[in-house]
Amino acid sequence: MNNPVAIPSTKHSTRTADQQKAEPTDSPLPQHVAIIMDGNGRWAEKRNLPRIEGHRQGVTSVRKATEHAARRNIKQLTLYCLSSENWRRPKAELDFLMLLLEQYMIEERSLLMRERIRPVMIGNRAGLPNRTLAAIDETVDMCRNNTGMRLCLAVNYGGRAEIVEATKTLARRVAEGILQPDEIDEKSIESHLETNGMPDPDLLIRTAGEMRLSNFLLWQMSYAEFWVTSDLWPDFTENHLDQALAAFQSRERRFGGLSST
Repeated sequence: MNNPVAIPSTKHSTRTADQQKAEPTDSPLPQHVAIIMDGNGRWAEKRNLPRIEGHRQGVTSVRKATEHAARRNIKQLTLYCLSSENWRRPKAELDFLMLLLEQYMIEERSLLMRERIRPVMIGNRAGLPNRTLAAIDETVDMCRNNTGMRLCLAVNYGGRAEIVEATKTLARRVAEGILQPDEIDEKSIESHLETNGMPDPDLLIRTAGEMRLSNFLLWQMSYAEFWVTSDLWPDFTENHLDQALAAFQSRERRFGGLSST
């Protein structure tokens, strides 16, 4: 049985994240970084502002993280924009989030093209406004031939639902006689996930000090390293990302095996 692994956090640090400069290292960077962007509402409430102002400020952090990840040569950045459970929030807040996403997909086109970033979306399109989907689709199509970092936006996404849908597809193939039950393995399941063709996340970053996956990439996160900061998402800076990357580089990944030392 593996020993428990402590998840690093800046929660009890006496220095702010920007004061904790990441130390350079020659160790390999993660190929795929995933981020759970948490704390927009709390950021606004701490300042006696409407929750939507936290979401608005959070877009600035998305821009910083995306541009910096591309310049650090990260191959893929996946952002948890909206979970399937987030529909329980007030309608006015959800409508504003959809408007923000639409505006982001339009306003960031110059950045995406300049940095050669290739955006994609995973998640259930059902229930998303047509205008939001149109903005996403147009931007994805515009950047289709970009050769830089893949930016994966998880919108109306749920990890359990993704696995259920993959299982249903495989079950139908078995019922049709196309596939034998004994032929189902990890590769066949992965090939029916929305992330088919993408590498699994090497590093998961979560803000606001929360220590849970929140139904995010449950299959894909099997061997991801976790890095958690107590800072809220609107306060996330390029240096937070550098700290997380440095922490990843300092760890030895054994994937269930023994240490090489």
